[in-house]
Amino acid sequence: MRTGWGDARREGVHRSPEGGLLDVLGVGAMVLDTEGRIVLWSPQAEALLGYAPAEALGRFAARVLVDEEHFELVLRLFTEVMRSGEAWAGVFPVRHKDGTSRLLEFRNMRLQDDRGHFYALGLAADGATLREVERDLALSVRLVDQSPIGLAVLDHDLRYLAANPALERMDGLSADGHLGRRVGEALPFLDSDAIAAAMREVLRSGVPQVSHEVVGRTPADPDTDRAWQVSLYRLDDSGGRVLGIAVSLIDVTDRYRAGAEVERARNRLALIADASVRIGTTLDLEQTARELAEVTVPELADVAAVDVLDSVLKGHPGLTEGPLLIQALAVVAARPNPVVEAADPPGHAAQYGADRLITRCVRTGRPVREPYLDAGILARIARDSRSAELLAEAGAHSYMAVPLIARGEVLGAIDLIRTDNPLPFTEDDELMACELAARAAVSIDNARLYRQQRETALTLQRSMLPRDHHDPVGLEVASRYQPAAARYEVGGDWFDVIGLRQGRTALVVGDVMGSGINAATTMGRLRTATQTLSRLGLQPAEVLGHLDEITADLDPPFATCVYAVYDPDAGWCRMSTAGHLPPVLVPRHGAPRLIDLPAGAPLGVGGVPFSDVTVPLGPGDRLVLYTDGLVETRDDDIDSRLDSLLRLLRDPDPSLEESCDRLLRELRAPADLDDVALLMARVRG
Repeated sequence: MRTGWGDARREGVHRSPEGGLLDVLGVGAMVLDTEGRIVLWSPQAEALLGYAPAEALGRFAARVLVDEEHFELVLRLFTEVMRSGEAWAGVFPVRHKDGTSRLLEFRNMRLQDDRGHFYALGLAADGATLREVERDLALSVRLVDQSPIGLAVLDHDLRYLAANPALERMDGLSADGHLGRRVGEALPFLDSDAIAAAMREVLRSGVPQVSHEVVGRTPADPDTDRAWQVSLYRLDDSGGRVLGIAVSLIDVTDRYRAGAEVERARNRLALIADASVRIGTTLDLEQTARELAEVTVPELADVAAVDVLDSVLKGHPGLTEGPLLIQALAVVAARPNPVVEAADPPGHAAQYGADRLITRCVRTGRPVREPYLDAGILARIARDSRSAELLAEAGAHSYMAVPLIARGEVLGAIDLIRTDNPLPFTEDDELMACELAARAAVSIDNARLYRQQRETALTLQRSMLPRDHHDPVGLEVASRYQPAAARYEVGGDWFDVIGLRQGRTALVVGDVMGSGINAATTMGRLRTATQTLSRLGLQPAEVLGHLDEITADLDPPFATCVYAVYDPDAGWCRMSTAGHLPPVLVPRHGAPRLIDLPAGAPLGVGGVPFSDVTVPLGPGDRLVLYTDGLVETRDDDIDSRLDSLLRLLRDPDPSLEESCDRLLRELRAPADLDDVALLMARVRG
C-alpha cells in the first residue's frame, strides 16, 4: 500500500525521532468551548495533569483544573481571550489529579471553526522543565556568543549556517558574510581544499578530527601568517540523522610564532655548528671562501659571494682613500641564476666607488642590510648597469653585506641575496650572518697568511734552484720542479746539475723533510754545500758523508739525497744515495730498471756510512732521478707506483722535455700534497 511517505521524504518531509525538543517539553493541548467545557484533550495533557480523556472531556475546565481561589482570575482571562481574540501567555497554577498544584507555562488563543463557532486552545508545558530548557538554551547562546573560541556550523554542502562573534573577529568577516558560503569562498587565503577534504571525511565517518593546526591568512590580517587549532565534529540529532558539521577554532598564533622562533633558533645553532665543521677544512684560500658561501646557501640566502680586498691579498691590509679594489673569491647559488652572471667572477678584481653598499660595509666594518630592493639600490649593489639589470631579472629583492673581520682588520665581505626565498632579510638573519662571518674570517685570514707564507717559500725555493743549466759535456739534461697543491705547504725538494773537472758532471736530487720556509732555507744551504763539496773532487759517498754532518745542524735536520757523477770519457756513472728512492736507468736497447743502490740512511741521522755503485752508461742511455712526490700517494703502495714509472719510461719521447711533462701529467694529480723534483739525463751519441 502506497502511503506517499517516500514522496514526502523526497520533498524534505521526514519523521522526527523520539526525544526531540517537543518531546522533552511534553506540551499538552486542550480545547474549550465558549462555556469553558473541555471538548478536546491530548495524551500529553493527560501525561502532564494525570486526567484521562474520560475524566476531563465535557467538564468545566475551571472546576477540574483550577483551585477555587483562582476562579475569578481564570474566568476573566478566559473571557478576554474569547471576546478579543488576543492570545494570552503566562504561568498559572493548575491542580493535578493527585491534588497537588503545579505551575504550568500556558499559551492560550482563540480558535474559530467553519461555522463561526469559537473555541479556546490551551497549550501547556511544565514550568520547571521549560525554565530548564530556557536556561540551557541561554547558556548555549551565551557560551557561543561570548566564547573566545571561534565556532561555526556548516551544512552537508559545507556552507556556513552560523558563525559566532569570535569567528567573525578571527576571519575579519561578519556572520552574514559567512552564511551560505564555503570556506574557500569566505577565506581564500587558506588551504581550503585540504580543509574541505577533512570536513567531508568527518561527515562521512563521524569520527572527529581534533586539534589540527592550520596556518594561513584572513581578511582580518591579510599580511601576516596566523595559526589556528581546528577541531571538526559531525552534528547528529537524537535519531542519528546527520545535521552538518561543527567547527571550533582556537587562535594559537603566539604559540606558533614561539615555536617557529625556537625552530629558527635551532636551525641557527645547527647552521653555526655545521659552519664550524665545514669552514676551514684546508688552508686553501679559495676553498675556504667557497665553504663559507656554501654554508649560507640556501639556508640563509639564495646566492652568496665572498669578496676580499685586493690589498689584503697582496699582503697590505688596511683601507686606502678613494674607490676600493675588491676581488671575488667564491660565488655560490642554490640554482642556476642570473645573479651569478651579475656577480664578479672568482679571481676577478673590480673597483667599487664610495656609493656602493659593499664599500660602505667594508669601510665601516658594519653590516649593511636592505630588506627591500628597488632600481636605485640595485644600482648601488651591482658593479655596472648590466649587472643591475641581471639582478632585477633574477628577482633579487633583498640584500645584505656582512664584513669579514679578523684580528682587528677588515678583510672583505660576504654578500647575500635572496631571489627565491620570498622573505626579506631580518635582524635575526643579520645576526646569523655576522656570526658566520666572524667564524669564517679567521679561517680566511689563516688561509691568506698561509698563502703569503707559501708564496714566500715558493719564491725562495725557486730562487735557489738552477735557473738555467747548459747541457754538460756528453749529456742532454731536462728538469722540472712542481710544488705541492695550493692548499699544501711548499717542501724542500731540489735538483742540481754541477759541472766538474775533466768534463765530469754531478747530478743531484734531494728532498728536505718538512715544508715551508724552513725547509726551503735548509734546501738552499744543502744545495750550496753540495756545490762546494762537489768541486773538491770527492767521491759521491764522501760528499754524502759531509752533507750528513752539515744537515744535523740545520732545521729541519733531515733530508734524503741521491748524488751521481757522470764521466763521459770512461762511460760510467758513479752514484750513492742517502735514504732516497732509487734512480731509473733506461738503456737505449732494453727495459727500464731501478738501479740497485744501498739505501743508506737519510742525511742528518749520523754515524751511517755511505757507499758508491758504478753503472755503465752508453750513448742513448737515460738516467732518471726524482723525489718521492712523483710516485708516492696516500692510496697506492710504492711498488705499484714504481712499476707505473717504469712502464711509462718504456715508451721513449721525442725529447727529454716531453718525457718530463708526460711523467708529471701521468703520475701527478692536481691535489697531490708533495713537491716534485725531476731530473733526466741522456748520454749523447
